[in-house]
This record gives sequence, C-alpha cells and structure tokens, in this order.
Amino acid sequence: MRVVSVVGARPQLVKLAPVAKAFAASDHEHLVVHTGQHYDPNLSDVFFQELGIPAPDRHLGVGSGSHAEQTAAALTGLEAFLQETRPDWVLVYGDTNSTLAAALAAVKLQLPLAHLEAGLRSFNRAMPEEHNRVLTDHAADLLLAPTELAMKHLAGEGLAERSVLVGDVMVDVCLGIRDDVLAGRIPTLTDVAGLDRDQPYVVATLHRPANTDDPARLDQILDALAALPVPVALLAHPRLVAAAQRHGLALARGSVSVGEPLAYAALVQAVLGSRAVVTDSGGLQKEAFLLGTPCTTVRTETEWVETLDDGWNALVPDPHLLDRKEWADLVLREPGAAPTSMPYGDGRAARRVVDVLASTASDTTA
Repeated sequence: MRVVSVVGARPQLVKLAPVAKAFAASDHEHLVVHTGQHYDPNLSDVFFQELGIPAPDRHLGVGSGSHAEQTAAALTGLEAFLQETRPDWVLVYGDTNSTLAAALAAVKLQLPLAHLEAGLRSFNRAMPEEHNRVLTDHAADLLLAPTELAMKHLAGEGLAERSVLVGDVMVDVCLGIRDDVLAGRIPTLTDVAGLDRDQPYVVATLHRPANTDDPARLDQILDALAALPVPVALLAHPRLVAAAQRHGLALARGSVSVGEPLAYAALVQAVLGSRAVVTDSGGLQKEAFLLGTPCTTVRTETEWVETLDDGWNALVPDPHLLDRKEWADLVLREPGAAPTSMPYGDGRAARRVVDVLASTASDTTA
C-alpha cells in the first residue's frame, strides 16, 4: 500500500509525527508532501527535526496569501505529485487550506481520500476552518474520527458508513513528550518569552482572523492579557505579529512579554510549568487539557467540547466585558477534578490509522 500524507501547518506536523513512525514500522510506503502553508521555521522545519519526521518527498513552497491563493497554489502542486505517484490513499489532516486543496486534488484524480480528524464541528460557519473540514469530510472515502462525538456528527450528516473511530493522534505525541519531560529525558526549558519559569506565569497564543483582523478587538484582547496579575508569555504567531504591525499595536504591554512560537517539546514544558493557558488555538486547548493545565479560550465555541468538562477549558469570546477581577479569577482558576476519562484515545491512534487504511484498501481492491 502506498499512502501520501499532505500537511502544511504546525498542528498537522505534530499529527504527522506518530503516523510517520507507525508507517516506518510497517511494510507500507509512505510519502509526505509539505505544502509550505506555514513557512516560518518555528512553525515548520523545527518540527521535522524535533519529532523525527522524515524530510518531505515534495515541498510545494506555497507560503502566505489569501485563502484562494493558498488553496489554488497547493492544488496545482498536489495534482502534479499525485499524478506521478498514484497512491492507494491520500491522507489529509485537520482543517487547513492544504487539507481542502489535497481533498480536491484527490477527488478530481479519482484517488481514495482519507480524512484524519474527521467529524469535528464548531458550528461556526464564519470560520474558514469549518468550511474546510465539512467539505473534506463529504468528499472523503474514509473518515478517521478522533472522538465519539465526532462519530455522532458524521452520522448526523449521513456519513456513518464511511466513519471509523481511531482516536486522536495528537494524544500519541503529547503524552509521549510529557512523559519524556517529566522523566528528565528532554533538556530543561530555562525561560518562556524571557520570563522566569520559577515564578507563576500564563502561556498565551492568538492567531485566528476573528481575533487579529479587527484592530479594536485585538487591542482589547491584548489589554485583557496585560491586566492579568501574573506575567504572560505571548508566543506570537506570524499572523499576530503582522496584524499588530498593520494596526500599529504594541504586543508587549503590562504583564505581557512576547516570544516566538516554541518547538513542540518546549511548548509542552511551558504549558506543564504554567499557571494557565489563554488561546484561540484548537490544538492548544486540547494539549492544555491533556497536560492538566486550565485553559481559557477566546472564542465563542470549541471543536473540543470534552475539554469544557469540570472547568478545564472556558470559552470567553469577549474578555474586555469582564472586570479585571472576574477576568483574573477566571484565567487563574483552580482546575476541577483530574479528568477521569480519555475522550481522545489511549495514545495508540496512529497504529490504528495505518491498520484501517491497509484493511480498507484491501477491501476496495479485493
């Protein structure tokens, strides 16, 4: 069996790592295409090095641009590669423009398409990611779902026969890195955004257009972070940096210190050592949950609704509407009871992905 994985953004590289490892332990051929949607080295190259992912077989160098520009450039490059390789499966990850482009390329070339992390729904049609994931799910031949709730979403859309529960491959990576950090097998991270890790601090990230494109809204969110009574390590995504420069806004203010995005093991260490997380990222919400750190999400909804149980995650779309004490008390709240269930799987999802692809490919060729 030959499988082509298509990735383009930081979260996809993290998910790719255990899948690539599982393929390497099998007799199947696994090729990787990196579209280059995330082109900053801290969001791309470092993950190949750190997580032991083989160098991509093709790098498309898509770079920045509008949704249409990114999708079109990726579609053109992917079509050529898929025509050359004719894989048994095109495997796409998550909800980026790269995922949608690969889905379109596979469908047009009549190649079997599998979607890893299928069935997630925010039910917010203003999010570009929501369109990407819904369109990809309905185009795919095989839907690899991370949770029972994702399976229910797929069934509700008439896709049950194509759906398989495999668990969340990001758990495979996150828990493995966590164990390495706690066992001292990874060099100790000395600071986060220049902060002293021996003192309480908050890890923050912002990158979604809904929070960065409106200068007044971005300024309000930054002011809310600046007003927290503990230092805030703002790990600044290139989108955030560009937006702040465009709007003439200072990121470093009040309690906020600014740093670059961290490599994955460093991010796990930073979250483990933090008092709390504030983010609009989908992946970081879940990582905070897995690592036992309270998270406050600056959005109206989450795809990972299981993180809301027992107050581990809280949705606050407009932090500036809370007074300073309410906001600080919420962000710095004590967590509830430790999670008693494993809604995202047991850390062996990647092996299941390979097995399901192989068995389904055998069924379709029998």
